[in-house]
Amino acid sequence: MRSFITSIVCLLIATASVAQTGYYTISGVVLNAETKVPLQGASVYAENTTLGAATDQDGKFYLSLPDGGYNLVVSYTGFNTQDIKVSASNASSPLSFQLTVKEKVMQEVAIVSTNEVKNGWEKYGKFFLDEFIGQSPNGAATSIKNPEVLKFYYSKRKNRLKVLAGEPLIIENNALGYTIKYELDSLVHEYNSTMTVYTGYPLFEEMKSADSVQQHSWQEARRKAYYGSVLHFMRSLYNHQIVNAGYEIQFIIKVNGEDSALKLKDFYKALNYEKSDSLSLVSIKPNQLVLGVLYKKEKPAAAYLKDNPDSPTEFQFSTITFKPEEKLTIEKNGFYFDQNDIVIAEYWEWSKMADMLPFDFWPE
Repeated sequence: MRSFITSIVCLLIATASVAQTGYYTISGVVLNAETKVPLQGASVYAENTTLGAATDQDGKFYLSLPDGGYNLVVSYTGFNTQDIKVSASNASSPLSFQLTVKEKVMQEVAIVSTNEVKNGWEKYGKFFLDEFIGQSPNGAATSIKNPEVLKFYYSKRKNRLKVLAGEPLIIENNALGYTIKYELDSLVHEYNSTMTVYTGYPLFEEMKSADSVQQHSWQEARRKAYYGSVLHFMRSLYNHQIVNAGYEIQFIIKVNGEDSALKLKDFYKALNYEKSDSLSLVSIKPNQLVLGVLYKKEKPAAAYLKDNPDSPTEFQFSTITFKPEEKLTIEKNGFYFDQNDIVIAEYWEWSKMADMLPFDFWPE
């Protein structure tokens, strides 16, 4: 999707590698909230990484994580999933998770069941893949192995499609060499606004390559997906390397009712960039709510320009919209929160699951 230039990669590896310096251990216990009985075999993993563990017979777990922040997810069949943000700063104290049994409210089930679409996959499967997996070149090599677990619900009154999954989705990304176990909360598409929002918990696993040629192909594809991505941008911002990494930031403002780009002299001052060395955190709170992010080292994919003919052709253009008075906090590995306080659109929105990389990926 993005052309690979060796000299650029070497330069950016040097700046990105600074963030990966050590590890810390998260430990804790997982219990049945009602009986307090330990849950053996519960899944504990850092969301959007390849890092996970299972609880032992006493419900205990230990998980080693590279420096940075993560969303730690705990799941067990028949119980509600829990998650919590973790970093080195709260790694010293063991965590306790008390999972509650899933209960279905009959009234809600009755309402939802009336909207369930028969043969939902046949009717909405391609639409779901386009909105969830994406239509980039990597999307063509990515598939869902168990689409039968998906259920589709259409509300005529709200003109809304909702997709749920009874079990985790198993996604095979043969372009990047990952199998992804994705616990889908829901995917909702509002036809009136054409907006799609999906939430869930992905866990990555590296595929076993058939030979060194395939492994090299995967590594190259991952690098291409990485440069210009949200993950790359957040790490570059954290390390004060926006320009060197190939980015330009603008404010998008309204002028006579039309969107207009306001160029910035000092990106970091305009973002109110602050770094806490003691907590290893960076926070930003832009002076304007909408940021235009230009990645100038790559042109947009041909497939994107075909679907978006009015978009710039010489660089990849994305936007980040902030909620009023909210700031964004970034960890050294590129993990940022609160993710619900921003909306990402344009080119980054087009790059969906098929182009996603785990937080523990580094392009060395």
